[in-house]
Amino acid sequence: MASSTTSRMNSHSPAVQYISECFIQPKYTSENSKQPMYLSPWDIALASANYNQKGLLFAKPSSLNQVDQMELFLEKLKDSLSLTLVHFYPLAARLATVKQEIPPIFSIYVNCTNSPGVRFVHALAKLTIDDIISPIYVPKTVYSFFDHVGAINHDGHTMSLLSIQVTELGDGIFIGCSANHMLMDGTSFWHFINTWSEIFKEDQPVNISRPPIHKRWFPDGHGPILNLPFTQEDQFLSRYDQEPELKERVFQFSSESLAKLKEKANLECNCTKISTFQALSAHVWRCITKSRKFPPDQETRTSVSINNRSRLNPPLSEDYFGNGVHLATATAKSGELLRNGLGWAAWKMHKLVINQTDKVIREWAEEWVKEPFTFRLGNFPNRIQIGSSPWFNVYGNDFGLGKAIAVRSGCGNKFDGKVMLFPGREGGGRMDLEICLSTSSMNFLESNKEFMETVTLSSPLN
Repeated sequence: MASSTTSRMNSHSPAVQYISECFIQPKYTSENSKQPMYLSPWDIALASANYNQKGLLFAKPSSLNQVDQMELFLEKLKDSLSLTLVHFYPLAARLATVKQEIPPIFSIYVNCTNSPGVRFVHALAKLTIDDIISPIYVPKTVYSFFDHVGAINHDGHTMSLLSIQVTELGDGIFIGCSANHMLMDGTSFWHFINTWSEIFKEDQPVNISRPPIHKRWFPDGHGPILNLPFTQEDQFLSRYDQEPELKERVFQFSSESLAKLKEKANLECNCTKISTFQALSAHVWRCITKSRKFPPDQETRTSVSINNRSRLNPPLSEDYFGNGVHLATATAKSGELLRNGLGWAAWKMHKLVINQTDKVIREWAEEWVKEPFTFRLGNFPNRIQIGSSPWFNVYGNDFGLGKAIAVRSGCGNKFDGKVMLFPGREGGGRMDLEICLSTSSMNFLESNKEFMETVTLSSPLN
């Protein structure tokens, strides 16, 4: 199950020390896990994106201050992870590329055999929970709670497709997961975490509540994709270095504040069709645009990740394990966006969401097959990109540690204008926004009365 234990320092922060590392394999293998898994257009398009990095911060029980108890806890985490990988076996694999001149073949797939497995790191940080959640801005040290820092998904040819880092704080435990985005989107990411938590709590369950579906979706008449129009990796890969001056802050929104935004948007549109998500997205789009001090004729863009599973006909199961999202974009001139108010912007977001139909999804996939490409990360000062979802089951995972205190993300896929949505810790319709902006834009956003009056100023522990 586990192998290769070492000890070294984490180069990204002197406050974090690596204690040990090993690789975890599935407890046992199935016939399906011996077969290659071919990737969909949604998957391959993410080759140049960073690993998806999300983690949960827990209070550390006093019993885990004893070395033997901490070792038992780590062994149970590893053992339950090994059982979870029986169901999510692609995560223990590696990527592979087939190149052939005659007939022409360039194909990327998941090789589920002969892999060392999932990387598992145990680290120690001379920090406390308060050091993580009390500062106004997310400390850069949090990035050191994740493995595979700076890796792009294509690096999964030589790096583990999933890495778990368990970092001990003085009074806390942070479980950070770095997952290759070519294998799964946010829906599948939390499906995996939820299942791992379920197996940890049930202690060797025979069945799991939501078995993942690994069969990949392809547009009609296509798949597997064996003839990508490339001969070398540099034709479709790029790397992006995050700008160091970016600031990241988590803003909390109460259910009452969100209800007021939704009501205001619907009143201005004289309708009842605007959802909470659409109203909040419009609010963020307008307020960030205002903070950027654009001239009135500057075009602005806001993109949202839309889950395609239920929009296809026939629909895909929510247990479809892979990427099933599409990045849809709305545009507006800065002047008209700010002049026309919340309802006007919310209606554009509403149309963006409802227009993501089966026909649109299939047309995008078919066009991609004709002319494959990969998304490139970078700073686009007129863009806002909203990812993740307030409907993911983030706080239902406890690993014997109780309810998580907070969720935090790593440095992967961060740029000026990146916004992540999470459910509020106490539920009840609350939402948390993790916003990443340049220093000047963040300062202007924090001085924007229209925005700050909608934010709930409370501690995550309340």
